[in-house]
Parts: sequence; C-alpha cells; structure tokens
Amino acid sequence: MLGALAGSVGVRTIVTDSGLIEPWLHDWRGRYHGASPVLLQPETTAEVAAIVIAAVAHRVALVPQGGNTSMVGGATPPADGSAMIVSLRRLNRIRSVDTEAGLAIAEAGVILSDLHDAAVARGRRFPLTLGARGSATIGGLVSTNAGGTQVLRHGTMRGLVAGIEAVLPDGSVHDGLAALKKDNRGYDLKELLIGAEGTLGIVTAATLRLVPAIIERAVAWVGVADPAAALRLLRMMEARTAAIESFELLPHGSLAAVLAHLPYARAPLVGEHPWHVLIEAVAEEPSDQVPGELLAALLGGALDAGLVTDVTIAASEAQAEAFWTLRDAISAAERARGPATQHDISVPVDAMPAFLIAAAAACEARFPGTRASGFGHLGDGNVHFHVRAPSGALPERWYAEEAPAATRFVHDLVVAAGGSISAEHGIGQMKRDELARLSSPARMAALAGIKRGLDPLGLFNPGKLIVPPAGP
Repeated sequence: MLGALAGSVGVRTIVTDSGLIEPWLHDWRGRYHGASPVLLQPETTAEVAAIVIAAVAHRVALVPQGGNTSMVGGATPPADGSAMIVSLRRLNRIRSVDTEAGLAIAEAGVILSDLHDAAVARGRRFPLTLGARGSATIGGLVSTNAGGTQVLRHGTMRGLVAGIEAVLPDGSVHDGLAALKKDNRGYDLKELLIGAEGTLGIVTAATLRLVPAIIERAVAWVGVADPAAALRLLRMMEARTAAIESFELLPHGSLAAVLAHLPYARAPLVGEHPWHVLIEAVAEEPSDQVPGELLAALLGGALDAGLVTDVTIAASEAQAEAFWTLRDAISAAERARGPATQHDISVPVDAMPAFLIAAAAACEARFPGTRASGFGHLGDGNVHFHVRAPSGALPERWYAEEAPAATRFVHDLVVAAGGSISAEHGIGQMKRDELARLSSPARMAALAGIKRGLDPLGLFNPGKLIVPPAGP
C-alpha cells in the first residue's frame, strides 16, 4: 500500500518511525492501547482520498484521528496492528470566515481554540467550548457530535454544522460544504457523518455557524441545597431571560476534589454548600441588558426567596476565569483521587435532580465502599456520573473486576429513566457492547445496515461504535 501511495502524497505524509507513532497509540485516559505500523498525515483532501483508495485496494483498515482527546477510546487503533492511523492534524487551515453570513469553513485538523481566536478577530464567535479546546480538533468534534458548556443556548455540534466535506469509504469526496437551509435530495449525508465517529467517512472540513461576539459577560457562583433547587433556579431564569449561556451543576465533593488538586484554588463561597451552580450570562448587542445587573437582579430575588443559599458574582474577568477553572478541572481532579468509572449520560432534564440523588444512593448501596456523584450540564440533562472505587482499591483489579459491573448498573438506571448512555462523548470502543446490550433490535439493525451500506469492507475505524454482523 505504501508503494502505491508514494506518488500520490507528499514526503511528510507517510511516517514509519515507531518513536513518532508511539504517542498516538494510546487514548487520553490511558485506558486503551493500540498498535500501528504507519501514521499517515495527509495535508489535503485529495491526499486523504488517495489514502482511502489505496487502503481499499489493499484491504487495509484506517483509524481517523484528530486531537486524540476521545474519552471512549474512539481514536485508538486496534491492538493487533492491523490498521493505519490517519492523522488529520495537518489539514489545519481555516478556509474562510464570512462575518455577514455568520459562517466559517474550517478543515478537520483546526484546533478548537484557534477557531475561537479567528472568529473573535472578525467580530464573531464559535459558540462551543470544552476543557480540551486547546487540543480537540474540528473533525473530531464533528465526528463525535461534541457538546460542552454552551449547549444550553446553542446546542451540540450537530446544530452548529451547516455543511461537511468528507472522504467516503470508496475514496470519493462528498462536497457538502454549501450552507443550504433547504435540501431535500434524499438521505442527509451531513447528519449521518455527524456523530459517526469516523466509521462512515473521514471528515476533512466543515462549514460552521458563528454567532455575534460577546460584548460583555457575567459569571456567578451559587450555592444550593440540592439539584431540585438548582433546576427551579434554572427554570426561573429561563422564563425571564434568554441571556443565560451556561448553567453547570456540581456537588460539594467535586469542588473539594478540585480545591485539593489545584494548589492556588480557593472556594468561591464562604462555608460549605451541598451543591453548587456556575452560571454565565452574556450580552451580544448594545441593547442587551448588562449581564452583571441581570444576574444580580435574578439571583438577588432567588436569595430572598430562599431558592439559593449564597451567591457571588465575579468582580473581574480574572475572577470569572478562576470560577471556570474550578469547573474545567473537575475531571482531572476526580482522576487524581483514584480509580473510578466515568459515565457520560443524559436523562430528561426534569428527571435529572431525582436521578442524581437516587442513582448515587443505589450505586453506593450496590457496591459498598464506593462513592458516586454527578456533575455537569444540568440545563441539557447531561451529567458526568462517576462511581469512585473504595479507598485503597488497586486500579488494575478495580477496572478488571468491579468497574464493568458498576458501569452496567449505572447504564441500567439510565435506560430505566428514559435516558442515553452517551450524551456527548460518543460510543467508541468503551461503550460498544453496552450500546448493543441496551439498544432495541430496530436501532441496532438500522446502525448495522448503514455501516454495511457505506463501508462494506469494514475498513473505517474498525471496532468502534458498532461491529455489523456478517452477511447481507
């Protein structure tokens, strides 16, 4: 295969040095480890197409990879070394930023924070952010239908993608970058490719929706008695304004873990509060209400009504960033506490407060010595639910013997509540078997049929999301 590619791609595209390949063989969490003899680094869509054509001719599997920040092992090659990695990091051009149309065309390897900077420089912004914004790439965000902290107001990646360019499993290029508001030409390939985790095509570029830049923002940290009070606060604020962009819920235990993990961090509120809420309000137009005044009025009323236990509004941009640092550091702080199972789940928003309390209690009763809790995006019904191993548990033994049972238990609770076992991280290889176990035969048959129809040889990101059964 490499000989066939030699005349079709640049000299920098083919990497066979094991030392250069090694960093890309493991997932971000260190849970999955693969092998690959070759790292392919195309610089253009044409080079990606050439790689796919050669792979089909030689029956070689391909694993697309962006920033390698997958939380579910979705970009890690198989352990048997049967696949080549296709890194999209060199496709890193922002092809255009159209301020009038509110659109940007970014290639798959563009880092999210770079797109943020480019949009802000033109008076616009791309309203999706997450903790890995300094390494996550546009192609990966599209392929996993990423979420983040602004979904409450702007939706997931699916709602922000206006068009897609991708190389399909036969090597043909789907040019769907035009941002059409109406298009009824049959099946929507854009929608199929978003969230497909590289199993149906390799995304090479996307047309993305931009919104006006923020003129001013205000960030508040709020103490509440329980998740039910937090939801009542959210509903009250949503009824009175459309300026609330983020509404993040976290228990006291998560904040305590962050304060122990970050040397210079400090608690935003005096005293202990069972639960905390991080709220951001923004102004995009001069006519919008000043965000600080808006939050002061809304939260002052909530405090007087006994809906919240304490409130502080960031007095400066530095303090606002300090509040967000506490939220962004939760995953790392939880990981530093020891082995745990992490679950990216969603249930209906109105059911989430009761679910958080009941599911934590059920897990701790079922697995003595564990500690369970959830934190995250209450406004869209998505939380990260962790079950921490008992004190002193050996990580390897815990992950091999106890964690799988804990994960199945949590997922059963989620499905019983009408929810999803993957809200924003995707399925990858971590949740593939659970998806099959908990999904209806109709869903699995449809997924398998789509996979076989577009990738009949099974060469695109093998072992991820779904493994179709043999036969027609």
